[in-house]
Amino acid sequence: MSTNNTNSVGIIANPASGRDIRRLVAHGAVFNNDEKVNIVRRVLLGLEAVGIERVFFMPDSFSIGPKALDGLQTELDVSILPMLKTFSQRDSTQAAALMGAEGVGCIVTLGGDGTNRAVAKECGDVPLMPISTGTNNVFPTMLEGTIAGMAAGLVTCGLADKAVQRAPRLNIFCEQPNESNRGEDSGNVETPDDIALVDVAVYDERFVASRAIWDASKIKELVLTRVEPGSIGLSSIGAHTPDRVDSPEHGLYLRLGSDGQPVLAPIAPGLLREVRLVESLPLGPGETVTVKHEQPCVLALDGEREIELRQGMTARLQFNPNGPRVIDARKAIDIAARAGVFVRQN
Repeated sequence: MSTNNTNSVGIIANPASGRDIRRLVAHGAVFNNDEKVNIVRRVLLGLEAVGIERVFFMPDSFSIGPKALDGLQTELDVSILPMLKTFSQRDSTQAAALMGAEGVGCIVTLGGDGTNRAVAKECGDVPLMPISTGTNNVFPTMLEGTIAGMAAGLVTCGLADKAVQRAPRLNIFCEQPNESNRGEDSGNVETPDDIALVDVAVYDERFVASRAIWDASKIKELVLTRVEPGSIGLSSIGAHTPDRVDSPEHGLYLRLGSDGQPVLAPIAPGLLREVRLVESLPLGPGETVTVKHEQPCVLALDGEREIELRQGMTARLQFNPNGPRVIDARKAIDIAARAGVFVRQN
């Protein structure tokens, strides 16, 4: 693959985001794919307006990219990535790796926390411009597609580098019984088995099943990368604790139990639940929480059950402040405006 597409942007639009079971058990809005097509159209126009010449699309089951181009007047050179489709979150991960190999300057994502988690696994240092189209979203924000496209294009063209900042993440390491901590004694850098961008919950279930979690009474432990008041989802539990640490350099560990202090939090749209907080501890860079329970349980990553911890298995959750690079769209526009980028000569 070519690595000389310095004036190019990748777009990963997840057709499954905004459609999970929380529409039944809570009051999450259905974000239909036709609206995602409209958002992508506006992203494309924003990209072209600031000088982007080439765009790579992830192929998907709804053909969001081709439908966005239908009838759109644009001179952009648009390609659909030649990749094997699985119609699962692995497509987003694979597309991010291929876009990085193509040398894109930015990846625009349409999805929720789960979509961005899948992309962040393989995007490397390529900046992300996340647009929220999912359910419980803390990592991506609701953003007009035109502005997102312009911001992504400005960063790609080197006109708003200071609008890019690191977001934290959690590294997840899973170990079988009697397995030593990989890399700790040898000094080697460990490769995590998985990551999360917002939260990891230890959930009292044996199986992944429907993935999304909504029963707060089954949450045993919770590790958060951030605590932002006004957020929704499991991270809101940390945001509603009075002694939280508000610092981008720190995460938060919570232990829940029946004998804890009651805390009210919106764990899904319209779904407010009282949890009982036993313990709350800040996590510094590199600090690790070890998870080991006598009974099998599940790790939910960014609100979705992903990893089954069988009896005797151990998981280590490490706070890492150096996660994916993310664009602050409004800051990118402000930087460009102050530099006179949008002023046209007579």
